[in-house]
Amino acid sequence: MVQPTSRHPQGGYHQPVMVDEVLGFLTPVDPKVVIDATFGGGGHSRAILDLFADARVVGVDRDPDAVAQAFDHERLTVVRDNFSNLASVVERAGVADAVDAILFDLGVSSHQLDEGARGFSYHRAGPLDMRMGPDAVRTAAELIDESSVEDLARILRDFGEERHARRIATAIVENRPFASTADLASCVAGAVPAASRRGKHPARRTFQALRIAVNDEIGILHDALVGALELLRPRGRLIVLAYHSLEDRIVKRLFADRSQGCVCPPDLPVCQCDADPDVRLIAKGVRASEAEVAANPRARSAILRVAERAS
Repeated sequence: MVQPTSRHPQGGYHQPVMVDEVLGFLTPVDPKVVIDATFGGGGHSRAILDLFADARVVGVDRDPDAVAQAFDHERLTVVRDNFSNLASVVERAGVADAVDAILFDLGVSSHQLDEGARGFSYHRAGPLDMRMGPDAVRTAAELIDESSVEDLARILRDFGEERHARRIATAIVENRPFASTADLASCVAGAVPAASRRGKHPARRTFQALRIAVNDEIGILHDALVGALELLRPRGRLIVLAYHSLEDRIVKRLFADRSQGCVCPPDLPVCQCDADPDVRLIAKGVRASEAEVAANPRARSAILRVAERAS
């Protein structure tokens, strides 16, 4: 279990997930330069700096709040940027050709969920914003107001895997505009059948889908991971924590494809490209321990995968 020690701090901003596992997969590398591509509350970065005395960490986050609240450390640099721009971040930081590890802790942070004014939570009333940073083109309110029933239903199906997407989209269009997240959550709850209101909150998938669409999370993820692999030194490691099947599917497929090497069309009976794998799979689908989930329920959905760049 992750305990609130000096190595595993539990700040109010965000409680990091699977810190021990992340450190364990970094230890064989003994990294000197680590890119924390989703800095958040800095919990993973602090643990890395504490354990590896010679390591330098470059933290990246698109959220101005995360950058503003970053802790001070002589071996830490934190910049506000989108992880889709890692190549330029690494260049500006002066660590090109020296990156030993890159960490992605995907999804929304505890701070973003807990801060009602950010508009991410269906439990707390706030404006329908959901932007992770000012680089997002429009707010959730603008997305809702500008979308047709068909567009909203597609967003809810594709990004929320919502089985009642059409019913919810129709109800949203009929009742828009919404004054707050609470109003939207109430509308969604009223649109789904009674049986679907049992258990988890009926607006959970809708809010996830809108957040992903607002921030283009799925659109940028694949290319960002490909770019991250290219930035690693030989035997450098890419560590990814995903929190829902859409994210994890992208990570899993990319790692599998890059570890196979062959890029021939699947209908060819024999490989003709002779391409060598440029990635070695280190960890597949690691889950948080029961003890950690009990201490931090948000760890329950986390899936950790690790790939190592071939030498």
